[in-house]
Amino acid sequence: MRAIEIADPADPRLADYRDLTDVALRRMLEPEGGLYIAESAKVIGRALAAGHRPRSVLVQPKWLPDVADLLPAESDVPVYVVTAEVTESVTGYAVHRGALAAMHRPALGTVADVVAEARTVVVLDDIVDHTNVGAAFRSAAALGADAVLISPRCADPLYRRSVRVSMGTVFQVPWTRLPVWPEARAILSGLGFHLAALALSDDAVPLDEFAAQRPDRVALLLGSEGDGLSRRALQAADTVVTIPMAGGVDSLNVAAASAVALWALRGPRRQA
Repeated sequence: MRAIEIADPADPRLADYRDLTDVALRRMLEPEGGLYIAESAKVIGRALAAGHRPRSVLVQPKWLPDVADLLPAESDVPVYVVTAEVTESVTGYAVHRGALAAMHRPALGTVADVVAEARTVVVLDDIVDHTNVGAAFRSAAALGADAVLISPRCADPLYRRSVRVSMGTVFQVPWTRLPVWPEARAILSGLGFHLAALALSDDAVPLDEFAAQRPDRVALLLGSEGDGLSRRALQAADTVVTIPMAGGVDSLNVAAASAVALWALRGPRRQA
C-alpha cells in the first residue's frame, strides 16, 4: 500500500476531494465517465467489491488499518494520510468516518441489459434530492427490487450523499439512466414491463389490490419530492397506484413510499 503523508491542505494531489459540500462544483468534477467520491471504509469496500476502481484514497491515521485491509498489499493506489484538520479544510466538512476514496465511474449499461432478468424495477423520475435517491436505493436493495432506472434529470446516485445514505447499496443494485418520456415508455413496454405510477389520482388503484394481481414484470414509477410524477411520466403509466392513507395524511416521503410499495410487491428474489 502506498501511504503518503500530506500536511498541506493546498497540496494539488488533494484536488479530487476539495470543496465536496459544493454540489455545483462536484457536478463539474464528477461528469459521467469521470469520478465519484465514496465515504467510509464500509462504502469503499462495497465499491471495490462491485469492481469499481479507486484513483486515490484520503484517510485519517486512525482509519488507515481499515483501508489497508481493503487494498491489496501490492496496490499502487496512492493513500493520502492527513489529519482531521486537513481533511476538513480540504473537503469543507468534518469527515467523521475518516476515509474517502476518489473512484473511477464505471460505464452505464443499457436499459435492456440492466433489466434483462428483472421482475420488479424502480423508476426514479426527476428526484433531485440526493438523500431521497440514496434512501430509495437502500429500499430497493433491502426489499428485493432487481434494478433501478433514473430519469435524465434525476439526481446522481453516485453523488457522495446519495452513496452514503444508501449505505453503499448503489453499488449493489443494478442501475442506469432512461431516456426521456415517452421514449422510456416504449423501451420498458417493449421489454414486457407494466408501468405502475405511484401517485394520487381519482382513478388510482389501491396498492394492496394491485399487488394481489401484480403483472409478472412491474416498473414502479416514483416522482419528485414536491410535485410528484411529471405529467409525461403519468401519461406513460399503464396503471396509477396509490397507498391508502389515514390520519389526514395524503402522501409519504418518496423514499418511504418506495419501501411500502416494494414490500407490497415483493416476490421471489433474483439469484445473485
